[in-house]
Amino acid sequence: MRKPLLIQIVFALVIAIGFGWAALNVAGNLERQGIASGFGFLSSTAGFGIISSLIPWTETSSYGRALVVGLLNTLLVSSLGIVLATILGVATGVARLSPNWLLAKVAGFFVELMRNLPLLLIIFFLYFGVLRLLPSPSESLSLGDVIFLNNRGLYVPWFFSVPELDGFDFTGGLAITPEFIALLAALVLYTAGFIAEIVRGGILAVPPGQREAALALGLSRTQMLRMVILPQALRAIVPPLTSQYLNLTKNSSLAAAIGYPDLVQVFAGTVLSQTGQAVEIIAITMGVYLIISLLIALAMNIWNERTRIIERGAA
Repeated sequence: MRKPLLIQIVFALVIAIGFGWAALNVAGNLERQGIASGFGFLSSTAGFGIISSLIPWTETSSYGRALVVGLLNTLLVSSLGIVLATILGVATGVARLSPNWLLAKVAGFFVELMRNLPLLLIIFFLYFGVLRLLPSPSESLSLGDVIFLNNRGLYVPWFFSVPELDGFDFTGGLAITPEFIALLAALVLYTAGFIAEIVRGGILAVPPGQREAALALGLSRTQMLRMVILPQALRAIVPPLTSQYLNLTKNSSLAAAIGYPDLVQVFAGTVLSQTGQAVEIIAITMGVYLIISLLIALAMNIWNERTRIIERGAA
């Protein structure tokens, strides 16, 4: 066996033994103090409500189901945030290079504003300074009498069901909570500011001769960007873009500040306060975020590798 491989195996064993010793030590300390340990609490009744859930939830549901509810809510806001932030970020990055002076300056102002404001402050502004100041349900802002916006959220048609005012609130349709709207909008705006700079840098990294060749072939500016510049810029864009996707997913944990029931707010917040099993709950929460981040990184690496293969084949 080669010496470097043997050293790596020994190093891995030492780390495994260290983690095992730490786990046994923590379990022993908890037992001596009379604090419950283990994962049996996941099957216990939660006894609390959740304002927004993608799967059926009642107060008689288990803590394990609360974990699933929080995870799904985190995945929902993160996936939508990634898609929308990418669209806005790419559009803003391209706009910064536009020959239109006003468009370029507006895009530049947006980027500088988002990149220099704390994300938590943006969330608070949208939630407390905008959405919470909207009128009550009886005085909702409406669009075509089918879409309604008020301080309780956004109500839109859903599967042939149209929202209607019934007393002090709306029934029917799809109700989107202010917490979700504020968190998603803040994540999209904040991340788009960074993606815009990544896209701008990637475009500028393409040799000028590529632009000249595209124009010489009679391609319009839009065709040049879509068919020539952006495909080549991807090799410089994808690696830092991956970091922004990971940051957006992890930043979604700031949902706890405004009460959106994500993984941290539901599981590492409410469940932890009720059960007191901090070690298990924090370990599970950290493990879930680690798995999500690794999957995002894996997907982006596969995409990046396929892009390089296509480029080599075209060359």
